[in-house]
Amino acid sequence: MITIEEFKKKQSESVRLIGLDLGSKRIGVSICDEKQSIATPFKTINKTDKDELINELKKIINENNVKGIVIGYPINMDGSLGSSAQSVNDTAKNIDEAINIDICLWDERLSTVGAFNLSSQLDINVTKREKNIDQNAAAFILQGAIDFLNN
Repeated sequence: MITIEEFKKKQSESVRLIGLDLGSKRIGVSICDEKQSIATPFKTINKTDKDELINELKKIINENNVKGIVIGYPINMDGSLGSSAQSVNDTAKNIDEAINIDICLWDERLSTVGAFNLSSQLDINVTKREKNIDQNAAAFILQGAIDFLNN
């Protein structure tokens, strides 16, 4: 894994990236366009085992010509790292060992709350919001990262 600053130096401006929101039961996946201007919710993967997750990610990467992964890093509001951050760090390391593209962690504080609030402003019903919250949170994470990369 590399830092977001190293990621910025290594990535060209015309490649697709995916964003991941690693939850305990589901993993939200988002993808951006080649110009890295817009992150779009892509899909939600039910978390079963490590190998299935790796295979699913490889499939998404190959089918969409993805060159980098941004993983949401759940830092506590006070900046400390809790058990969720450790779990994400462990999963990110497993992905990094199995997939040979650049991977970085992105501070995801408030991404799920932001995604839920944004969807409520769009007048989407609660059932649909909850169904898509993981991939929407992943898009929120990826959008924050690509905004940083483009500045």
